[in-house]
Amino acid sequence: MILSDVLYNVKLTAIKGSTSLGLTGIETDSRNIKTGYAFVAVRGVKTDGHEFIDKAIANGAAVVVCEEMPAVLKEDVTYVQVANTGAAAGWMAANYYGRPGEKMKVVGVTGTNGKTTIETLLYKLFTRLGYTCGLLSTVENQIGTTVLPATHTTPDAISLNKLLREMLDAGCSHVFMETSSHALHQHRVAGLSYAGGIFSNITHDHLDYHKTFDEYIRVKKSFFDNLPAGAFAVSNADDKRGTVMLQNTSAKKYYYSLKTLADFKGKILDNSFTGLSMMVNDIEVHFRLVGEFNAYNLLAVYGAAVCLGADKQEVLTALSELTGAEGRFDYTVSPKEGIVAIVDYAHTPDALLNVLGTIRKLKKGFEKLITVVGCGGDRDKTKRPVMAEAACEHSDRVVFTSDNPRSEDPEQIIRDMETGLAAAYRRKYISITDRREAIKTAISLAEPGDIILVAGKGHEKYQEIKGVRNHFDDKETLQELFALLDK
Repeated sequence: MILSDVLYNVKLTAIKGSTSLGLTGIETDSRNIKTGYAFVAVRGVKTDGHEFIDKAIANGAAVVVCEEMPAVLKEDVTYVQVANTGAAAGWMAANYYGRPGEKMKVVGVTGTNGKTTIETLLYKLFTRLGYTCGLLSTVENQIGTTVLPATHTTPDAISLNKLLREMLDAGCSHVFMETSSHALHQHRVAGLSYAGGIFSNITHDHLDYHKTFDEYIRVKKSFFDNLPAGAFAVSNADDKRGTVMLQNTSAKKYYYSLKTLADFKGKILDNSFTGLSMMVNDIEVHFRLVGEFNAYNLLAVYGAAVCLGADKQEVLTALSELTGAEGRFDYTVSPKEGIVAIVDYAHTPDALLNVLGTIRKLKKGFEKLITVVGCGGDRDKTKRPVMAEAACEHSDRVVFTSDNPRSEDPEQIIRDMETGLAAAYRRKYISITDRREAIKTAISLAEPGDIILVAGKGHEKYQEIKGVRNHFDDKETLQELFALLDK
């Protein structure tokens, strides 16, 4: 494709060289540059692409896109100066791959909790309704029935548009994708056309990156601010920022709620381990998902599906048969002892409170609730004591352990969690750094019928320690230990 076409809608500052040359590819990683490629020097959190311009040229880059021109310019290279290389990468990738997002109905889901469940349910729902769909999620990516590993909640701009092109070529008509605050802030979705957006909720998270809660809110809101007039925006009316998110959007606004009048209104009739019975806009439905938080997720899915033109009755019938995303209130039972173990991705204070509150409501008698929980390393430290307090307040026993310590000392992370805990809570918890031993201890503390919550990692199949990802699966570990217990 000709460079001038690839630069369509990019905010240009200056150009040195020809824009009529043909490109053979686009990259933001100098190591992946080949002859005839354009190298976009994106400024990242840890590295600055401008430092790798010479390496990219040595590897064959014919075009360099940058925010600051190098001191020395090569005669056989075209230099394109732009206001923001992150945004430029998004627009260039969209143009290079033929703007695939415009040829499918792309729905973005943003918020702190619930994103994966909402878009996974949408993917399953529209697949069941007969459409070929694409999925971009924290757990996995899918092109039709082909499953691809997911490395980021939202891929980088070039990987994203390449995936969208593959989805289009595979016949996908709908794409459901998580749109994270990191992706919005880093312009990974620049140039992408959305048919609609969904807001789930917003709570304390990612302050290690965004620094302030107000900035986190602003970034999330920018997604809806940029939706076009022909799109739809579905928001949670029961979240105190649900209306704020949509106040400046050009898209058509819709709301869902359990507590107030809304376009998509729900009322919980019964909530148990067998599922949810709900009234949805005056229609009674039984769903296989559990908990109030899933009631909100189901309403968001129902609302978006109706906005996409699906038949209301068909949507509710299909939704009643679907299960949620892996690692989201994912439970298993010890066959002999009848101990219920729940694996959940809850890694924020609000998500943990939601799942603990759900379990409390599901309890039928005097079953103990034993929670295994940790906090991730190299992430927002302020939520560590909040997570610990939530676990202690709403559990009968708690085991603090490692999550993904990454580059940090796992024992220091646990000490951070313990900071400021009330004396009454100190009798409730023990700390065991090894996650497998922590889960084993929780099982040893449980009696028949008790409930164990293993929180924080959900679907993840690894534990990252000192830069190395070691195989670790919470549900697999529980099942192995239950098998030993039941022998």
